[in-house]
This record gives sequence, C-alpha cells and structure tokens, in this order.
Amino acid sequence: MSEDGAATTSNKTAETMNNDQQQQQQDKRKHKVIIVGAGMAGLSSANHLAKNGCTDFLILEGRNRVGGRIVSIDMGSQKIELGANWIHGVLGNPMFELAMQHGLISIINIPKPHKVVAATEDGKQVPFQILQEIYEAYVCFLRRCEEYFLCQYLPPPDIHSVGEHINLEVELYLNGVDCQKEKHLRKLIFDCLLKRETCITGCHSMDEIDLLELGSYTELQGGNIVLPSGYSSILKPLCDNLPNENVVLSCPVRRIHWKRKAALRAASSGAAASGASDTILEEDEDDGNESDDSDRTVTEVPIGGDAQGTADEQKATAATKILKTSTANVVVECENGAVYEADHVICTLPLGVLKEQSETLFVPALPQYKIESIDSLLFGTVDKIFLEYDRPFLNATISEIMLLWDGQDGSDGEAPDETQEPDGQWLKDNWYKKIYSFSKVSDTLLLGWISGREAEYMETLSHEIVAERCTEILRQFLKDPFVPKPKRCVCTSWRKQPFSRGSYTAIAVGASQDDIDNIAQPLYSSPHQSKPSVLFAGEHTHANFYSTVHGAYLSGRTAAQILLTPDSPQEIVMESDSSDLSSWIQGIALD
Repeated sequence: MSEDGAATTSNKTAETMNNDQQQQQQDKRKHKVIIVGAGMAGLSSANHLAKNGCTDFLILEGRNRVGGRIVSIDMGSQKIELGANWIHGVLGNPMFELAMQHGLISIINIPKPHKVVAATEDGKQVPFQILQEIYEAYVCFLRRCEEYFLCQYLPPPDIHSVGEHINLEVELYLNGVDCQKEKHLRKLIFDCLLKRETCITGCHSMDEIDLLELGSYTELQGGNIVLPSGYSSILKPLCDNLPNENVVLSCPVRRIHWKRKAALRAASSGAAASGASDTILEEDEDDGNESDDSDRTVTEVPIGGDAQGTADEQKATAATKILKTSTANVVVECENGAVYEADHVICTLPLGVLKEQSETLFVPALPQYKIESIDSLLFGTVDKIFLEYDRPFLNATISEIMLLWDGQDGSDGEAPDETQEPDGQWLKDNWYKKIYSFSKVSDTLLLGWISGREAEYMETLSHEIVAERCTEILRQFLKDPFVPKPKRCVCTSWRKQPFSRGSYTAIAVGASQDDIDNIAQPLYSSPHQSKPSVLFAGEHTHANFYSTVHGAYLSGRTAAQILLTPDSPQEIVMESDSSDLSSWIQGIALD
C-alpha cells in the first residue's frame, strides 16, 4: 500500500466533495490568493488567512487527500504513520500547542519499557555495556560536529562532511582498543548508528551532510511526542476552519505564470522595439512562448480517444486565451485544463518536486539564484517497512533489535553513484543491509527504516519480496529459524510519489542556510509592488526547522502574514491564546 492509497485517513478525501468543489469553482476563477499544495504549510497559510478575515483563497492539491507527507493508516489495532512520525519537541512547538488545544495528547504519559539489543550476523547479542559505551561516544562525536556551526570552529583539513568527521573520531577512538575482535565489534555499532543517522537526517550517507551546517537545525526541548490517534488527527482542526469549496483535490498544477503585468505592458507598448528594456523583453518572450507551449503540452497527453483529444484541445485553447488577456499578477494553469487567476500565489510544493520541475513549472523561469539553491540542498529518501504478525515472537522485554551488518557493504553506501549495471547489481545484492534495526510498534507489529539509494531500490520491489527478505534477516539475527512470515507488509514509497519525490530536506556539503533563505525569498512581478506575487513555504523554506512539520507550519503562517500585513501599521491576529504558554516563555527568553 502506498501513501496515496491511504486516502481514507483524511477528513477531506471523499470524491463527492471533490466533484462539488469542481462544480462550485467553475464560476470563480479569480482569487486573491492561490495556495499550491494542501500539506501542513498550505493548510497553515489558509488557516492564518481565514483567521484574519481573508477568505478569498483557493488551495489546489494534486493528491486526493489533504496532509501531504502526513498520512496514517490502520494496521491491525494500531494507527501507523506512513509519513511524519513525531511532534519534535514541546517548548515553542506550534504542533504541540495545537494538539494540546484539541485534546490530541494524553498528559499522563506512561513510558513503555525500552530495551534495545544489538546482534551480529551470526546471531550473537552484544553485551549492553558495550552498546551503551559506543552510543555515548557516538552522541559525543555528533555534538562536536554541531559545535562547528554554533561556535564557528575550523574543522581539520580536508574534512567537509559529518560522515568524514565522525569516522575520523571513530578511528581515533578505536585506536585505543587493543583487541582486534573488540575493535571490530565496536566499529560495527558505530556503522549501525551512522545508518540510523541517515534516516534521521534524510540522506544516503552522512558523507553528504555539510559539517559546518549540521548545527543550523534547532532542536526544540521536550523529546518526541506521538499522537495516540495518529499524526493525521492534527489535520482535522486545521481543516475545520476551511470551507470545503476553498480546497480543490486531485488538481495538480502544471504552470505558474508570474510577472503578468510587466509582460502585458511590454506587449502593449511594442516591447520588441529597441526602446524596451532587456528585462521586459525577456519576460515578454517567455510569456509568449509559454502560451504556445502550454497549448502544445496539454494536448500531448494521450488519455484515449479523439473525443478526449478534442476536449484537451479546447481546454488548452481556453488556457491560452486567458493567458493572453489576463491582467492578474499570477495565472495558474492546472493539469486538468483549469486556469485560475490570482493576486498572489503561495507555493508549498516539496523540495523534491521543485528539484524535478522548477525549470518548467514557473514562467518566466525562476531566478538563477533560486534554481542553484534548489539544486544545492539535499532531498533524501527515507522509507518505512511495517511487518504485521498473527502472534508475538520477540521477547516481551525487547523493544528494538539493532542489526550489526559485517563489513563495509551496507554501512556507508559504497555503491557507485551512476545508475549503471554494477550499481544495480550491487543494490540487488545489498539493499537490505541498510535496514539498521527493527523496532516494536506493538507485540505483533514491527517497523524497519531504510534510507538513500537502498530505499529507492526497495521501492521497486514487491511487498512480498521485501517481507521475505525481512523474515530471512530476523531469522538470521535472532538465530531462530521459526520466526514466522508476516501476514501483512506495508512499505512506503516517498521517492516514487509524484507529489513528494522524496522525504525531507537536509543541507548537503557545499550548501548552507543561505540556500534555504534563497528558496524562501518571495518573487515580485515589478519593483513597484508592495506585496509579492509568488511566496514559498514548506519545511525546506525554514532555516532552523527544515525537515519538520512545525517548520512547514511556521513557514506557511509567515507567508500568509506577509500578504496580510497592511501598508500602514495595523493590528494582526496571531494564533495565540491562553494555552500558548511556551511561546510566551520563549518571548521572555528572547527579550
């Protein structure tokens, strides 16, 4: 089952509702604000607009559900998260405050017993004392990496990534261990923890993560909170504030045409003449060419039958006509032929989608600095493997089993970068060695994590093949040939999903917080505009909370607030109430 197959988990996924929306929107094609994407950033923007009296907005969502990378499904008696898993931190976290406000968190939290065991390929368990010793050393090494950003230290020569720095520390640490066998065992634990870190960070290897920027991510205090009713339960209070007709599902956006007024001025005043500026000439050319191109690309989609082709041609003609005559700041063209006009667009498409479509999605193209920053940042793949069983088989006291794979095969992603035959063969033989552990969700439900190219390869396999391989792994590491086969296996496929194209953002070697700020930078149609035409939101646009739901939420609120800010000073309603204690405390701390 894929993420998009979990439509039943969302409150606004009914097809009848979508049909009603489409009908109601036929007569209303002009809006003050269009929000592209109904993930957390889009919903946050819409809520902030609605709470401040702006209801003339429309959310266009490609999926048949809201929530984006937040999606839960029922598996047995459990609610499992296919995407976002935890509320990361309590103090100053708007997601925690929202969940508390709507009774989604139990204040009385009884911690479950947590016993982690680590086993080698021959089924031998590592003494807990060694596991604890290596874990504490590893955490220390990771904290030192974070200090480079916080304290502006200079790293050792030729050390640019987190992976390189940790491996250097590991090498120095292991030099103090005389016994080769003991040294090897400790190295396996370090390798396993580095694999775990790739799932936390969202990358293929920690060698990809910039050392000087690791500390740019701000961790909120309070630990990770799980919502008993599933993370997607937080979507309901956000959706309750939005009228149904303001959300259009199953409506992917094809093109966002901006700089409309400048282009039209150029066309009407003979911009091709020598008197026109280079900028206006360029905009006019882009706009004119795109009108022709949109006419062509819409009709190129083979959906079947001459009648469908004729319908597509009619849609394309209508789109071209609006594009040529519209005086709106922005015109948004959808895959289904619908065309919407707006004063402003808030684009919340994930970084993975921007990486794939940024050069064709915007007309004229995005400024070069934005395209370079989109390319520079990392948008890795992290997938989950859920295994459901008829009966419990793991020792009741064990909550997680760490898999200490021998050798370098699976530890740091040694496969070639190019997608050539050797790489494909390597992945076929070794993909499963990137699974660093299996943890208990319940007595009859296990969860495995996998990242990077191995995760992408797993997405090409059937769930049956994945389940078989996981059974072999468990039998091997537990030294138990009677480990049962799961009755059900669910694997996520975030890289394959067309509306995510990956999991979350990380800062790659050579990139920085500046790249996040560059992507977040709004676009103006002309120098005289008081408000931008195109704004950007999403976890990839928050310089401190990238990769998190609260980062997406705050970025969406910020984008909406920019549009709400009046030209003259005036009071704005912020989402604050008596329960917002942590923000109040943070305010005191900042002052």
